Amino acid sequence: MARRQADPDRPTISRVAAEAGVSRATVSRSFTHPDLLLPATVAKVREVAERLGYVPNQVAQALSTGKAGNIALIVPDIANPFFSALMRGAQAQAYRRGYATFLGDTDETEELEDLLLGKLAVQVDGFVLASPRQDEKRIRVHAARRPLVVINRDLEGIPRVLVDTTVGFAQAVNLLADYGHRTIAYVGGPKSSWSNQQRVRAVEETAAARGLKLVRLDAVRPSHEAGRDAVEKVLRCGATAALAVDDVVAQGLMAGLADRGLSVPADFSLVGCDNVIAATTYPPLTTIDALCAEAGRTAVDLLIDGLSAEPPSERNVIRGELTIRASTGPAPERHAAKKHRSPAKSEPPDVSPSLPNRTER
Repeated sequence: MARRQADPDRPTISRVAAEAGVSRATVSRSFTHPDLLLPATVAKVREVAERLGYVPNQVAQALSTGKAGNIALIVPDIANPFFSALMRGAQAQAYRRGYATFLGDTDETEELEDLLLGKLAVQVDGFVLASPRQDEKRIRVHAARRPLVVINRDLEGIPRVLVDTTVGFAQAVNLLADYGHRTIAYVGGPKSSWSNQQRVRAVEETAAARGLKLVRLDAVRPSHEAGRDAVEKVLRCGATAALAVDDVVAQGLMAGLADRGLSVPADFSLVGCDNVIAATTYPPLTTIDALCAEAGRTAVDLLIDGLSAEPPSERNVIRGELTIRASTGPAPERHAAKKHRSPAKSEPPDVSPSLPNRTER
């Protein structure tokens, strides 16, 4: 069989190096280990490579370095705005660090999560596993096979990024109590979710401290439909306000209330979590900012740093904070009384002591 002749016009690493004024090794590192070079050098090499149409040989790089140059991000629900924002942050950071990203959607199931971690292990250098649904034993099995960083599961000995929204939820309960709400509901997510467990604890403890009646409703899968379906139960228990595990569920609650002719916040107050779609709802949603993109970026840095050295910290905590918008207000009785006394717009009460909150109109 005749050997295929090399294309004389095909751009080579030597040509890129010559035009960029650097060595071949520097060109290689610009794609495999950009963190070892000055950002200006990486930018110059990649600009020349793009102009010439040079594409690194990933197979050769993997053979010479033992690394594929790929990482995988596994999430429970790719359609959920929290994970969409997290993925964008993670993927952008991976690209800046010279890595391509595989994305996997587990459809909220342990079995598919387990399958994806097993199948993708031969193609990637490591994993970012967001809000895992498997038990701790299975996660540790996968972590022993490939470098793995977990988001929102606090597992000792495994690098992890935790988005702590407990203070934000405590602030939100205090806000509702100060507005005069006496019965509130919490519409949560899967019981196996670490985030949901933390939020439940914060809401229960703060509600008890403020003497509020709390009704808990669990959604098997956080979704718009789950929020909409929960409205009847929420109203039946006498709640005048609800906190949702995320903004999507809160948006579903808002839609279900509108179906029954109830206005937010005049008849009912709502609080969400994530702050991805909250500013675009009507009215704009009071929510806890979960800093989703930051969590994705932090996890990717932790994973990539750990591929070549010990990660700087195994436990990274990102603090969420309350952002007050127009979906929360006085309980219906107080609201009616205030409306007769004064046409002035009510200001949100002080929810301290806590982390600083933000107010947006």
